[in-house]
Amino acid sequence: MATPSNAVRLAQVRKKFGAVPALDGLDLTLAAGETLALLGRNGAGKSTAINLLLGLDEPDAGRVELFGGPPHAAVAAGLVGAMLQDARPIPRVTVGELTAFVASTYPLPMRPAEALALAGIAELAARRVDKLSGGQAQRLRFALAVTGNPALIVLDEPTAALDVEARRAFWRSMRGYAARGNTVLFSTHYLEEADENADRVVVVDRGRAVADGTGEQIKQRVGGTLVSFDLAGRGSEGLRSLPGVTAVEIRGDRAVLRTGDSDATVVALAATDRVRRLAVTPASLEDAFLTLTAGTRPQGEGPPSGEPAGGAAAGGAAGSAAPHLEVSR
Repeated sequence: MATPSNAVRLAQVRKKFGAVPALDGLDLTLAAGETLALLGRNGAGKSTAINLLLGLDEPDAGRVELFGGPPHAAVAAGLVGAMLQDARPIPRVTVGELTAFVASTYPLPMRPAEALALAGIAELAARRVDKLSGGQAQRLRFALAVTGNPALIVLDEPTAALDVEARRAFWRSMRGYAARGNTVLFSTHYLEEADENADRVVVVDRGRAVADGTGEQIKQRVGGTLVSFDLAGRGSEGLRSLPGVTAVEIRGDRAVLRTGDSDATVVALAATDRVRRLAVTPASLEDAFLTLTAGTRPQGEGPPSGEPAGGAAAGGAAGSAAPHLEVSR
């Protein structure tokens, strides 16, 4: 049962597009004040989940709640702000004019100047929207999303197509918003962003949540450390049975062992005299993500037929699809 302490609750949510299931019993709860990253391969169902929780679509089965009630009620009350894919700000107006207009549509907005300052673009208030750089335009979209002073903000791949400096500036702004006690749900195809900026990470695969926890917990779940060494012509027999080892990968003449107890693994390797060019490194969230979603569609394949190719357009939404590990659907 949802309580006011829950900002988001999806319970056994199912959604199909034609005969293709986009969500297949998705469960997700986000407490008020949390920052959660939603990860999944292209076609995993994340943009569908975002559209449902924003009231832009209806589930075929299950419950979707925001702050204990239906999404449309939370949106109408000004509790929700969003940056979704494929929307574009109105051209031929200034940054300040557009922000003031958006603020006027909310019941209890923050001052437009405050929203621009939070996004780090207060000095651009007099500049026309169509004269902004890509990074500046994305930060304006963030300002528009928070102008209504929402308790929850939803960001669908907010840093897609931004350069490294612009991404860092954006996440500084987002952390400033979250530090006010607000709730953030975001998807990203830059997995290090999830690791660095989220309290929790939920990995969605084939329309279901397959992992839920901190970045560190998810790494540990699939084996938190990688132990690698040269085989030097020797076979790989017996490596899977070494203490702590959860997976073995052979890359040419080099073995890579995923392990939950690297000390025990290394001691056992030393006893077999397999320590040539030994390296012990922590597993990354990307390593964990690839392990958890192994067996799904190959990287780069499009969404299933019938599922939207991008997020729905909405005020303050933006961002085009980008390469790398796609996690926007």
